[in-house]
Amino acid sequence: MDIKNNIEELINSLGSSNCKLVAVSKTKPISDIKEAYDAGQRIFGENKAQEMTEKQGELPEDIQWHMIGHLQRNKVKYIAPYVSLIHSVDSLKLLKEINKQAKKNNRVIDVLLQIHIAEEDTKFGLHKNELYELLHSVELPELHHIKIVGLMGMATFTDNEDQIRREFKFLADLFNSTRSDIQVDNVELTELSMGMSGDYKIAIEEGSTMIRVGSAIFGERNYN
Repeated sequence: MDIKNNIEELINSLGSSNCKLVAVSKTKPISDIKEAYDAGQRIFGENKAQEMTEKQGELPEDIQWHMIGHLQRNKVKYIAPYVSLIHSVDSLKLLKEINKQAKKNNRVIDVLLQIHIAEEDTKFGLHKNELYELLHSVELPELHHIKIVGLMGMATFTDNEDQIRREFKFLADLFNSTRSDIQVDNVELTELSMGMSGDYKIAIEEGSTMIRVGSAIFGERNYN
């Protein structure tokens, strides 16, 4: 598989959308990531803190590392020194831990709030009312070392494109309405992360500013 050509095709397909490409490199070897880096890719997404930290130590410093998987609070300390963006925040408790570890590292860490938009019960994420409660929490403005920069969601894994579009549209509408309503110093909603290898074109049409693509760049994942 030609990683360089795959990245070029993806960039071309983004057109004038200004959508950012996160290359999902989980389970992929350093050599594949280097090949993507040499092709100009700078944003890489991992779903395990230990794997991301090991790779971060072996690869160029200008890579932006995104944590895209479900993040346990006891793992935050490992990625806090360097992570660029955490996509999968789904509780105030996790926000507090990220804030705590960011403070220790004298950083402000950008995060996305994960919204549950899929029909599958296995997907993590906040429901609409939970998002409202979190953003209006009296504790949120006191978290000076985090910045909520957007929302993230994953559509149902299905071939039904109408359903996928409905779910993305729901998230985009929620993003736009929340962005216009919320006024908190550490909240500035600019990023809408939705769309993966199988549905990113629909996501872009519905307003995504950031897609997470793995198999369309690196080939199918190795699950070992």
